[in-house]
Amino acid sequence: MTAVETESLSKTYRTGFPRKASVAALSGVSLAVDEGKIFGLLGPNGAGKTTFIKILLGLTHPSAGEATLLGVKLPDTRVKSRVGYLPENPRYPPYLNGLQVLELFGKLCGLSSLDARRKAPGLLATVGLEEWRTMKAKRFSKGMLQRLGLAQALINDPDILFLDEPTDGIDPVGRKEIRELLKKLSGEGKTVFLNSHLLSEVEMISDTVAILDRGRLLRVGTIDELTAAGSAYRITHEGILPEELLLEAAALVIHIKDLDGTISVETNDAAELNRLIDLLRRHGITITSVLRVRSSLEDSFMHLIKREIPA
Repeated sequence: MTAVETESLSKTYRTGFPRKASVAALSGVSLAVDEGKIFGLLGPNGAGKTTFIKILLGLTHPSAGEATLLGVKLPDTRVKSRVGYLPENPRYPPYLNGLQVLELFGKLCGLSSLDARRKAPGLLATVGLEEWRTMKAKRFSKGMLQRLGLAQALINDPDILFLDEPTDGIDPVGRKEIRELLKKLSGEGKTVFLNSHLLSEVEMISDTVAILDRGRLLRVGTIDELTAAGSAYRITHEGILPEELLLEAAALVIHIKDLDGTISVETNDAAELNRLIDLLRRHGITITSVLRVRSSLEDSFMHLIKREIPA
């Protein structure tokens, strides 16, 4: 079953006075997110990520298209009881401590006072705030507020979590702990919808990623699909290559560099690569490895975004 499904989802904002101008925040976005998966939504500022999430949360309505959340066609509000949400830069009543914040949000989600009070200590322990459960929120650091926000997003035991920059302001150890928690939640069948500018974090944890830019969906795929090996290879060898061999190799492969025993090659032609390997062997060069280089998610992201910028 899909947790999130959209079909030609669009949102246009009217601007100016008397609202004659318009800005397309989303343009025909169609995608599907499977249940129990961790889904990463990426894009530069102004890409439409926040608008997309607001539509799914029922905070704004699309100008065109349809959206379904946990099998419920929006804008049916009954599905909200099954949703947890951590906004970017969460803020809480400064006079409440961690336990009281969770109790308040539990009651806002429809839990009884008793149930909210019972769940709060365990959730604070889950996010690493057990020692600070009686500290006032006004004394929390940014990273602690993020942890508290994650706990409040879980207070109603949701089926899907929308997390906006969940590791912002959290130290590397804390980020690793949160990654492990999100993987655990996914393993329990919860869907995690992640919006983050930390591409390395998204790459480590997401099952599927979508890239938005200027309201348009550029690409959707698994991490392996988005970082699939391209035309770059690294050939490591023993010894120093003579100058005449390098000149002959450059005639076979246009983009080639040799540095400290590693040849970097850019080619899409397997026959061309094999001719280069044959050349090295004819000259008695010992090849120790041939590696097809995989791009990082950041490399793929930047390539897509740059490609879409008009000249």
